[in-house]
Amino acid sequence: MSQAATAKSNRWPARMDVAQSVTGLILGLFMWAHMFMVSSILLGKDAMFFVARMFEGEPLFGKPIPALVSGFACFILALIAIHAICALRKFPGSYHQYQTLHKHIGDLKHSDTTLWYVQVITGFLLFFMASVHLYQLIMHPADIGPYASSDRVWGGMWPLYLILLFVVELHAGIGLYRVAIKWGLFMGKNPKANRKRLSVMKWTLTVFFLTLGLLTLGAYMKIGMEHADRAGERYVPTYHSTDINPAEATH
Repeated sequence: MSQAATAKSNRWPARMDVAQSVTGLILGLFMWAHMFMVSSILLGKDAMFFVARMFEGEPLFGKPIPALVSGFACFILALIAIHAICALRKFPGSYHQYQTLHKHIGDLKHSDTTLWYVQVITGFLLFFMASVHLYQLIMHPADIGPYASSDRVWGGMWPLYLILLFVVELHAGIGLYRVAIKWGLFMGKNPKANRKRLSVMKWTLTVFFLTLGLLTLGAYMKIGMEHADRAGERYVPTYHSTDINPAEATH
């Protein structure tokens, strides 16, 4: 193999590192933004209804277009797949490698190494669990709303969402922290002190989003429980005209 071909071949690990970091950064920030959007239910059913219709393009097109939700969910699923492919090459490939890694983590007792291992585990779980959630959005994009979402949560999906909450927030927080460390972001003139500050910020944000997520999940469960005898009924916002027939509302 020529020297030029070898150099070109050796660029791929670096390219995959960049792709992993970029997709991880996009997905991590999206997860946080998504949590704020979903938690709009804490401000009331009307607020959540408005956010859901915004994602369907109603303010822009004058009517909700659920296909937009399906398209965006497909885009996020593609990003997850690319991120997973780039990350898999760093996973232990055999039982012996896992044994060596466990011994290394136990002997080293290095917090960032332990965080990486947590990220491996949560990433593995996230690939499958997030795919279930995204598949549901792709196939049923119109089932988003104060009642539709609450009916789904209370109707049996809450265990998945509860586990997914912890998996997502741990993975996203650790991932964004590790991206900042890896590429020297926010390190300044005192990397050691700023690294500690980033660690504190990471755990603060993780606790914040876990708390927000638990409150949000609890709100959907409460609404779903109260709405159980009318499951399938769509929410009609209070700012709509009173002459709208609830049966005619699509969301």
